[in-house]
Order: sequence, then C-alpha cells, then structure tokens
Amino acid sequence: MPLMHAIVLAIVQGLSEFLPISSSAHLVLIPWLLHWPEPGLPFEVALHAGTLLAVVVFFLREWIDLVLNGFGIHFPPGASAEQVSNNRRLFWLLVAGTIPGGIVGLAFEKLIEEKMQAPVLIACLMIVIGLLMWAADRIPNLVRGLGQTTLGDSLFIGAGQALALFPGVSRSGITIIAGLARKMTRETAARFSFLLSTPLIAGAAAKELPKLIQLHRAGGMDLPLSTLLISIAVSGIVGYAVIAFFLRYLQTRTLKIFVVYRIAFGIVILLLAFIQMGFAR
Repeated sequence: MPLMHAIVLAIVQGLSEFLPISSSAHLVLIPWLLHWPEPGLPFEVALHAGTLLAVVVFFLREWIDLVLNGFGIHFPPGASAEQVSNNRRLFWLLVAGTIPGGIVGLAFEKLIEEKMQAPVLIACLMIVIGLLMWAADRIPNLVRGLGQTTLGDSLFIGAGQALALFPGVSRSGITIIAGLARKMTRETAARFSFLLSTPLIAGAAAKELPKLIQLHRAGGMDLPLSTLLISIAVSGIVGYAVIAFFLRYLQTRTLKIFVVYRIAFGIVILLLAFIQMGFAR
C-alpha cells in the first residue's frame, strides 16, 4: 500500500471512529470507491490502535479517577466523598455496559466480517441509522447528565453498542442514539459513548495485536513498519482532535449535519453500486 493511501485511510479512521458516521463503513467503501486494494488486517489493527490511543489519552485523567474510585481508592486526595462515590458508580455502570458488546463481538465478529461487507448492505445501514438518528435528535427534554446515569441506561446503550459490529451502523452513532432515547443531553450521550467504547476498542486491539506481531515475525506483512507507525500516529492525532471538537460541538448544536451526511452518502453508494451492477450485466 502506498504511503499516501495509508495516510488518507488513517485520516478517515480518525474522523469516522468518533463522529457518528461509521469508521468500518468508510474503511470498506473508500477503497471500493477509489479502486484501491483492501487495507488488510495489519493495517486495520494499526488504525484501531491509533484511535484507541486517542480516546485513552483524551480521557486518561478521567479513567484514572474512575478505575481507582471504582476499586474503592479515594483519589485524588482532594476529591469529595460524593465525587468519589459518583465515579465508583459510573465505573461499574461502564463495566456493565461493556458486557453486551463483548458477548456479541466474541460470538459473531468473524461472521459479520465475512458476510456483511457488501456496499449495498452498508449503504442501507448508513441510511437506516441516519433516520434513527434524526428521530432521536428530535426527542424533547434531553436534560439528563452523566451523574444521573442508571444501570438501565448503561445496559440499553451497551446493547446498542453491540450493533456497531455491523459496518454502516457506527459505534458512536448507535450509542448516542441510545443515550438520546434515554433523555441524556447530546454531550452526555457522546461522552458516555466514548467512555464505553474504550474497553471494547482496547479488547479488539489486544485480540488482534498478537496476530499482527506473529505475522510480522513470519515475514508475512507487505507493509513497512514505518507505514504502520505513521498510520497509528495520524489516526491517533486526528481522532484526538475529533473527540475534542465533537464534545464541544454537541454542547450547542444538533446531529442534523451527520444525519444529512449519512443519508446522502448511503444514497450515493447505492446509486454507484446499482450502476456498477448494470455495467456488469
């Protein structure tokens, strides 16, 4: 893969992993549209490692507090008892919310990767989730904050996250929709979504990393190590910037622009796919 292709796809991953537009869909469709070769497993692992670094670094201080408080450690020393209690509660809610996605991922990830990569199917899911996002964005009285999250919210959003394995759904998109359905503010839904995604992204990277190392040692990688490292850095930097932007954006704005993008992109892909089918006859 040429370095320029790698950089373009790394930028696409950084943008689409955290915006509600589906990174998996774009990593399938962009090479298909541009007639590029498929990126392959090593490259996809590198891109996900980059966005994992982005979300971990962005929420690092928050995760340190959540983990320590979750296991009963009072940190930081100046934190109030109420703050520590809220963090402990939120940590275990995030643990509970991770379970549905983890179970579905272990059971069906390979099947979905093999059977659900068709551009037409991805385009349809882009449109359907876009319409669901439009409906969720119009729900009135979105006032609940992170401190009001319940076990029901966590399991409901976690169940939505399990659907993100299907290309075209979008992890952030479906979890934000679920959060809005539970009357969370848009910014709260996005923040909870990003925190909830961290363990699953980390788990996926940890699962695939040994395969990548084994492949590299066996000389089975056709990508230079420098290309992989550059891709990790680019996707991580772009992902970090997107998280910061998106959380600020949702404090004052709606999801309308992403609804329009998803539906328009899905329609374009459907038209191109049908045209391609017509030429193939």
